[in-house]
Amino acid sequence: MKSLYLTRRFFLALAAVVVGLVVAFFLPGWLSPVLLGLGLVAVLLLVDVALLYAPAQQGGAGRVFGRRVMGDKLANGSDNDIHLYLENHFRFPIRTETIDEIPHQFQRRDVLFRNHIGPGQTQVIHYQLRPTKRGEYEFGALNVLAASPLGLVRRRFRFEAGRMVPVYPSFLQMRQYELLAIHNRLTEVGVKRIRRVGQSMEFEQLRPYTLGDDPRTINWKATARRATAPQATDALIVNHYQDERAQQVYCLIDKGRVMRMPFEGLSLLDYAINATLVVSNIAILKHDKAGLITFSHQPGALLPADRRGGTMRRLLEVLYRQKTKYLETDYERLYISVKNNVRQRSLLILFTNFETLSGMQRQLPYLRRMAKDHLLLVVFFENTELRAFLDAPTLTTEDVYNQTTAEKFAQEKRQIVRELNRYGIHALLTAPQNLTVNTINKYLEFKSRGLI
Repeated sequence: MKSLYLTRRFFLALAAVVVGLVVAFFLPGWLSPVLLGLGLVAVLLLVDVALLYAPAQQGGAGRVFGRRVMGDKLANGSDNDIHLYLENHFRFPIRTETIDEIPHQFQRRDVLFRNHIGPGQTQVIHYQLRPTKRGEYEFGALNVLAASPLGLVRRRFRFEAGRMVPVYPSFLQMRQYELLAIHNRLTEVGVKRIRRVGQSMEFEQLRPYTLGDDPRTINWKATARRATAPQATDALIVNHYQDERAQQVYCLIDKGRVMRMPFEGLSLLDYAINATLVVSNIAILKHDKAGLITFSHQPGALLPADRRGGTMRRLLEVLYRQKTKYLETDYERLYISVKNNVRQRSLLILFTNFETLSGMQRQLPYLRRMAKDHLLLVVFFENTELRAFLDAPTLTTEDVYNQTTAEKFAQEKRQIVRELNRYGIHALLTAPQNLTVNTINKYLEFKSRGLI
């Protein structure tokens, strides 16, 4: 009887009987109706238990069926859909309380749903989970507490016990950007339309001029030949170009202690990992090659740039295993790793975080050496929590001090950008939540300018 639970309705009925017995102590004439009521509650209790524990019609063991439907892995930092399916095999409607035992990492105690399910009907419950750390998450049982229309007791049914689900970098975000890129709708998520600068593309074919084509691409010789040909038309002919292909794009991810800083639940490392997954996929869609280098106080993972089938799957597995280190990052080792493993001129997207100008200047010699052989983009993070101090009204001396200090840190970040640009190193200062979009914009800008 471990699955039997008495309801609030039963205790209210029992409390009414107790009150009646107290009243009957002073008014003996009330004793018989109160005892009759007590007997009625006992009979209804037995009937309710019999209804809920009666065997299924066709020899089945359960009168309620439930299952949890979800992917074989969850996406870190994204809203993952979870569906619960409940089926009522009783002849009467039931009221249910569904408790899903989600992993402890979510620290949620509100995953409880109340429903009314008619006989023979199926109820679908939908909710979402947003993990903020990669790793293994253990789901417990799906508990369904069913009550009959009498509502004096509930019977517990347990399903889907003990399931481990890994949390990977946000492949959902990757798929979203992939679909938008395929349908040329990246502008919907903030990716800019980049104006072509110069002629940094490979010739593909001749085709008739259409509205919106760059007039500078008109091929006057081909147009003249077509005008003198039999059955000629007066349509202009333009050269059609495609982006240069097979360029190498390496994402360099700093795993040092500076990347442990959290923003909205995710660490900077996880923001960088999610952005790497998306940018690498976009690069492959643009017919470039995507690679990965991770580093901290010692060399980390290395995935040579490639665009063949299975590259994104290998990249996803490598990113899943990356963890932040607590030591100072060694940029000299990074430079040696790049020099030894990246022989062709490539776009290097370095995800790191510089809080002070002096901290960046200590690493500047190694950044300049990498920028000499490659196109280097240094991506670091704006401290968005300082915005609260910058925008707050200054009412007291303490407010003035806080705002001045916040402005100093914000100004130093901007100074880092100017210092990197002074040495020919591209820099991107971005809020963590805008990291993916801003990095894609930079990549497309470099492609349009013919820098890679």
